[in-house]
Amino acid sequence: MCRLFGYLGPPVTLEQLLLEPEHSLLRQSWAPQRQTHGTVNADGFGAGWYDLSSRAEPARYRRVGPMWADRSFASLAGLVRADAVLAGVRSATPPAPAEESGTPPFTSGPWLFAHNGAVDGFREGPGAALRRALSDRRLAGIEGAADSEVLFALALDRIDAGAGPEEALASVVETVTAVTTGRLTMMLTDGRRLSAAMCGEALYRLGGDDGSAGLVVASEPTDARPGWRRLADGTVLSAQDGGARVRESGL
Repeated sequence: MCRLFGYLGPPVTLEQLLLEPEHSLLRQSWAPQRQTHGTVNADGFGAGWYDLSSRAEPARYRRVGPMWADRSFASLAGLVRADAVLAGVRSATPPAPAEESGTPPFTSGPWLFAHNGAVDGFREGPGAALRRALSDRRLAGIEGAADSEVLFALALDRIDAGAGPEEALASVVETVTAVTTGRLTMMLTDGRRLSAAMCGEALYRLGGDDGSAGLVVASEPTDARPGWRRLADGTVLSAQDGGARVRESGL
């Protein structure tokens, strides 16, 4: 299980997004309020962000261990400004180990990806079947043993074939559910677009309803503002133009 956070909008600091809110991702690392599996997220954390004026690829900071214990991240978060962010805190699903390769967000080229949930029976037949569905290129890019990496690789294969990010996420759900069950809530961004699929684990969104800039999609509301809305299960969300244009559709 993880707690995820995605942002698309005007440039703000990582501190403002991830550390300062009353129920920030930092607080969710030790006191999640709506987590259905696990009670603390101390097996790793990470954040990825973009400066598209410099390069298409994101920067990423990942560590094994709890977010609250990392003073280095706290010191840099107030200086890093970004208009697209994807971050997560992790509670490893047994028997998955706590290791950096399994910690969100995952990255390849311009893409950042995060997954909350689990592929049922992944260490048995389903995991092998999903790996067989991958191209040689994407299979070779997998670093560790986490199911999330395989889901990301499946999405990248679809993007390589010309699919948009929301189509890629829907395809991942279809591919996985053809061989097993699972909780497959995911987020994917290239810094210009943010897509999310809610499948088995909750996602909430704030903003993007009235054409104003700025959209947050997260596992839990990070503050008490009244605009938070839970996505319906089986929903794919796609946002662009700094979060000003948001579309929701069914998987």
